[in-house]
Amino acid sequence: MNKLTRKYDLKKGLDFIGITCVFYCHDGKGNVLLSKRSQNCRDEQGVWDCGSGSMEFGEESLISAARREILEEYCVVPKKVKFHFATNVIRMQGKRKSHWIAFVYSALVDPKKCKIGEPKNIDEIAWFPINKLPKPQHSMLQKHLKIILTEGGF
Repeated sequence: MNKLTRKYDLKKGLDFIGITCVFYCHDGKGNVLLSKRSQNCRDEQGVWDCGSGSMEFGEESLISAARREILEEYCVVPKKVKFHFATNVIRMQGKRKSHWIAFVYSALVDPKKCKIGEPKNIDEIAWFPINKLPKPQHSMLQKHLKIILTEGGF
């Protein structure tokens, strides 16, 4: 966080457009890793989500940010990361509108090595067949996943 952000306590996605890397971790066999968002998350608590995180100031590239976030959230170094698309994500966060630019990736990971890396924000993780995802789901999960699958999947 830079001096200006600290001085004014600006919030990514609310006071300025945030940049996020969204990632769908998969095992290469039709299963996707999802996490259940804890009550400590800024929004959509208690729902199943793929995984995401904001780019940090000075970070070298978007794919570096995605790789870092996968390691932080799931304690695994991805074998392969594939960029799919970028999109605007505008939705409500409480009573305020939030605005993010999301760069959406898929990542091949070893399921045996995945575990919760951020217990403050993640209640549980589990693997699901792509056609049998749990509910409730994050508001953007199906929209992003549909685009990935339309263009050939993982």
